[in-house]
Amino acid sequence: MTDYCELLIGCGSQKKKLIPVNGPGWKNLITLDINSDHNPNVVWDLTNLPLPFPENSFDEIHAYEVLEHTGSQGDYKFFFAQFSEFWRILKPGGYLAATVPSATSPWAWGDPSHTRIIQKETLVFLSQDEYTRQIGNTSMSDFRNIYQADFSIELAQEANGGTFFALRAVKPSRITIPVNR
Repeated sequence: MTDYCELLIGCGSQKKKLIPVNGPGWKNLITLDINSDHNPNVVWDLTNLPLPFPENSFDEIHAYEVLEHTGSQGDYKFFFAQFSEFWRILKPGGYLAATVPSATSPWAWGDPSHTRIIQKETLVFLSQDEYTRQIGNTSMSDFRNIYQADFSIELAQEANGGTFFALRAVKPSRITIPVNR
C-alpha cells in the first residue's frame, strides 16, 4: 500500500479524517486549500478547473464542509465539471468522501459563504447506472451529453444537520448514450 494516496481538499486547520473509507488514519496525505495560512501542500481555488493533479492520482479524496462553498445553485455545468475532475484524479475504484450541510440545516443558507446545496438526492446524477435505469421511466433530467464520468453511491445519509456521502469512481464509465438523441 505504499502508493496509496489521499487528498484532503479545503483542509483548513482541521486534518481529522471524518469518513474512514479504508481505515481511520491518513495514508500519504496531500492537503489542498485556498488559504495559504492553513499551510496546505497545495494552495488552490477549487473553482479553478482542472485541478493540478494528473489522472488516477488518488485512492481517496475527502471534502468536509467545503463543496457548498464552490459553484452556485443551479449551475449544473460547473457541478458536473467539478465532479468529473474528482473522477479524473481518482484511481479506478477510488473514493470521494464528503460532508455538506443538509438542506434543513440552519447553516445551509445561514452561512453567507455557502453558494449551493448538495442533497443526497443530487448524487443520483453522478451515477451512469441511474441514467440507464431512470431516463424514460422517471422525470430525471439527462445530462449525459455533458457528463461522462461515473460514480457508484456507496454511502448517502443525513444526520445531525449534515449530509454524508461516499462515492466510488467507476472506471471505465458505464455511460450509455441512446442512438436517437
